[in-house]
Amino acid sequence: MNHTTDARHHPHPAVAFTAELVAKASLTPHDAGCQALLIEKLTALGFTCEILVFDDVTNLWAKKGTQAPLFVFAGHTDVVPSGDKSKWRFDPFTPTIHNEQLYGRGSADMKGGIGAFMAALESFLEKHQSHQGSIGILITSDEEGAAVNGTVKVIETLVARGEQIDYCIVGEPTAEKKLGDMIKNGRRGSLSGKLVVYGKQGHIAYPHLADNPIHRAMPILTTLSQTVWDHGNNYFPATSFQISNIKSGLGVSNVIPPDITVDFNFRFSTEHSAESLKAAVHKILDDYQANYHIDWTLSGNPWLTQPGKLVDAATFAIHTETGLTTELSTGGGISDGRFIAPTGAQVIELGPLNESIHKIDEHVGVNDLISLSRIYCHILTTLLIS
Repeated sequence: MNHTTDARHHPHPAVAFTAELVAKASLTPHDAGCQALLIEKLTALGFTCEILVFDDVTNLWAKKGTQAPLFVFAGHTDVVPSGDKSKWRFDPFTPTIHNEQLYGRGSADMKGGIGAFMAALESFLEKHQSHQGSIGILITSDEEGAAVNGTVKVIETLVARGEQIDYCIVGEPTAEKKLGDMIKNGRRGSLSGKLVVYGKQGHIAYPHLADNPIHRAMPILTTLSQTVWDHGNNYFPATSFQISNIKSGLGVSNVIPPDITVDFNFRFSTEHSAESLKAAVHKILDDYQANYHIDWTLSGNPWLTQPGKLVDAATFAIHTETGLTTELSTGGGISDGRFIAPTGAQVIELGPLNESIHKIDEHVGVNDLISLSRIYCHILTTLLIS
C-alpha cells in the first residue's frame, strides 16, 4: 500500500481504533474525548466503566468480572505536543497510512497499544464469553505530564477498595527493531536533586574578600560524577548519576556570584534505595564542608517482575506470533508501571516500536498493530482460559 489513506477506514479494528484515538488532539493532561470512545466500546463488551477525575486529569477504570485473577491493561491517552506541524509529513492529528505506516502523534506512544488491546479484547471475548478471573482497563490522561493525578491516584483508590491486580500489561512502546524483540519486566528508579551551593558574593579582583561557590562546587561535582554507586545486578544496569543543568553568575565578568545551582538525576537499580542515595550525596557534601541546600524529587522507585506466569505468557505469545525470542529489559525511562508493581502485581510493558516516539512524523506499523493485537489476545487466553 504505497498510496495514502485515512487510517480510520482500515478494515482491522486495531488499526481503525488506533486511528480514531490519534484523531483526538489529547495533549497532556487533556483526554479530548479518547476515553469516551473507550467507554462506548467497553460498555458494549460488558464492562462497567467508571470515570475518576482528580484535579484536571481524567482517568478511566473499567472492569468485567469479580473473580481472581484480575488481569489489567494499563495505558494513557495523553500525548506530547506535536511541535511545528509544518515539519510533519502529514497533519499530526489526521491519522494517515502511507507505506504501511500509520502516522500521527501518539500512534506509537501509546494509542497504538490501546488500539491493539481493544481489538484483542473483542477477539478474546468473542471466543471466550466464559473465562476465568476478571479483566480491567486502567487509562489515564496524565502520563506524559506531571503524573500526579493519574495512575497513581487510581491505584490508591483501588487499593483502598481492596482490589488486587494480579497481572498487568502496560502498553508502552518497548520494541527496538522488530515488534516483540523486547519487553520491560522492570524499570530503574528516578531520583532528582536540585543542589544549591552557597558562597559569598564579591569583586572578582578581591577573591580573599569573597567565597566562590563555583570553585567550591567543582570538586564536589567531580566526586559525584566519578563515584561508582553500584555495579547493578542480573536485572539492572549500574546506577547512573547525571548532571542536567548548572546555573550561576550575574551575567558579568567581574563579580564572584553568591551561589551555584546544579540539577542532577539518579537512575538507580534495586541495589539502592532513594534514602541510601540521598545519604551518600549528603555525606560527600558534608565531607567537603559545603554550605548547601538540596531539594529532592523522587519520581519512582525501581520495580521488577521476576519470570513467572505473566512473563512466560508474554514470551510464549511473542514467539508464537513473531518467531522471536524476546529480550527482558529494565533499561530506558520510567513508566506508570512504577505505581502498579508495588501493589504486588506482576507487571510488564509490551507495545509497538519506540523508534519514532515523541518525534516529528511519529508512526507505527500497520502490520505491527495487527500482530500486537494477536499477541495480547494470546496472553489473555493463556492466563484466563484453563
